[in-house]
Amino acid sequence: MENGVHGKTHFWNNKIRKKIESMQLNGKRYTTIYMSLYGISNLEEISKKIFIETTQLMDKNLRKFMNANGQDTIPEYAKTGIDMANFFGVTQNGDKVDYAEFFSTDDKVLCFDDLERANVDVIDILGYINNFVEHDHIKTIIICNEKELSAKLKSSNLEMKTFIATYLLDKQDELNNMEKPLVEKIQDKIEHVFDKANDYERIKEKLIGETFEYAPKFDYIINGILMRYENNPDLIRFLRENTGLIISTFNKSGTRNLRILKHALNDFKKIYEMVNKSYPNTNHRVMQTMLIFTIAISFEIKAGKVTKDKFVNIKDNEEYKSILVSSRILMDNRQFYIKEFDNNYYYNFKSEYRFFKFIEYYVRTRIFDMKLFKENMETIRNTVDTENLPAYKRLLTEEYWKISDDQFGSVINEIMDDVKEGKLTLIDTVKIFAYFSYFSRKGLIQYDLKTLKNVFFNGMNIASLNSKYCENVDEELGKIAIEEVAEDMEDILKHFNMLNEQLRDKMFKEKAEKIMKCIPMRMEQFYEKFDKECMDIPIFKYYDPFQLFQRISCASNEDIVLIKEKLLDRVEKYPKKIEPEMKNIKQLKQIIEDYLKGKDPSIKIVMLKEFADSLGYILGKYKVSFLPKKPDKELTEEAEN
Repeated sequence: MENGVHGKTHFWNNKIRKKIESMQLNGKRYTTIYMSLYGISNLEEISKKIFIETTQLMDKNLRKFMNANGQDTIPEYAKTGIDMANFFGVTQNGDKVDYAEFFSTDDKVLCFDDLERANVDVIDILGYINNFVEHDHIKTIIICNEKELSAKLKSSNLEMKTFIATYLLDKQDELNNMEKPLVEKIQDKIEHVFDKANDYERIKEKLIGETFEYAPKFDYIINGILMRYENNPDLIRFLRENTGLIISTFNKSGTRNLRILKHALNDFKKIYEMVNKSYPNTNHRVMQTMLIFTIAISFEIKAGKVTKDKFVNIKDNEEYKSILVSSRILMDNRQFYIKEFDNNYYYNFKSEYRFFKFIEYYVRTRIFDMKLFKENMETIRNTVDTENLPAYKRLLTEEYWKISDDQFGSVINEIMDDVKEGKLTLIDTVKIFAYFSYFSRKGLIQYDLKTLKNVFFNGMNIASLNSKYCENVDEELGKIAIEEVAEDMEDILKHFNMLNEQLRDKMFKEKAEKIMKCIPMRMEQFYEKFDKECMDIPIFKYYDPFQLFQRISCASNEDIVLIKEKLLDRVEKYPKKIEPEMKNIKQLKQIIEDYLKGKDPSIKIVMLKEFADSLGYILGKYKVSFLPKKPDKELTEEAEN
């Protein structure tokens, strides 16, 4: 916790230290020596630090000694912690100096702070501190955040621990018995073999006499933080009303780091102002959720958890929610993490919209992306009232049993109408079918599978007219939140794959049209688009070779050479991916050769001849590398073509 905001260090400085230094025990006054272990990487540094802290207290003794040796001041380097005996060397009568004599320890109280932030094994540090306590009977206070400490003990050196745990499980023939998920087995093994947390408890028991918990009054502290926004009365009112949410989210984060909370509230100030400026009257519940989310994501990203990238690939609230409802554990620790995140921070807090990409992006990168902000806010505008959410979306983003019985019938009817009219995207239609076939088998809806299939087949045909090609089919289907997906999915999937391939062809045709149009007049655009989008797709399969020839023959000689080089480059890099276009490449070669017959040489003619030769070289690659895999009959047909 930081010094500024009423943290534990602040408590030490302003309360405990003053109290200790004002006390008299058996006629003795105590002085305190405070030392942060933050960033310390070896034990010797602790000795040095204590030494430096004490030299400042040792004035009187030191003065005497230095006068005897005719020295005026302590040289700088003494303060930088060279061991005292080395520095003072030998006393006048030739004995080594025992620097411990220089300060009597019986009137000192040592305070070690930030134990959890040292870079030395905690157990070593405790052992080291123990020396003081046992040998010198110095009174010692240790300040630390045990919650962060235990997380640190568990997560240090994880790869190594996992490797050893897996090795041991393998040796004990435990890896293949499937009673328990592997992840869990490894976790148990790690705890069993490396339970540092237990060592810590044991040592603590032996070493620490009394433990006091420092539990500051949070409403008081948060009040202090809120004072900073007094020039924004709306914000301060909103935050005051939601102090409870702030405190509970802060507690759920499991770290007591007020610094992060301050930053999070500062980020929220910006978010609150932007939302109020551009989208006044935003639903109150949404604002509350944004507050929770901003604090939660700040702690997740900044509290030294390894989660900075867990949210990077989640693009919006819908994807976030579909990860939550999809029951197939994709053995993806991201899914596991996100379910935990949601259960933790939104426990007992119901909200339709609980992932805000623009906030996640802002906290993670410090960039407030206006485009993301607008997209998110528009979606929120259209979906926040479940009433306005299309029925099929409810089915895909909520667990279906959350739809009340009296709404269920109308939700089903609305979805059926949408499917019949082809209003859903193609992939969503497939997902909805999985639900409907499940409902039908459970007797929740009155349609039999045959009727359903007919309706969905026709719906898919209509939907495909306005749908885009879906690239990540498996990932999308993984979002279906029903355990058993029926065998009747097979026909639907087959039909979907056929339609989806047609959509891919349509997409490539449009792309080819758009890109080839740039030859010969807009060549810069052609090169840029071709490099970005066409190197690894069989784009020439989708463009008429005659038209292509006309375009190429009108291009400048230099461009003809450049296009040829691009084609040669592609075939080296992606031979398998562009194989489907070879039929058209063969035709193009034929067209060029027919055109060249009987023409007098000019530079352009020579360039086109070389172009055709390069196409021959490209085609040659396939005769050798791919074709022999086919049976001979097809080969002979191919030769005739």
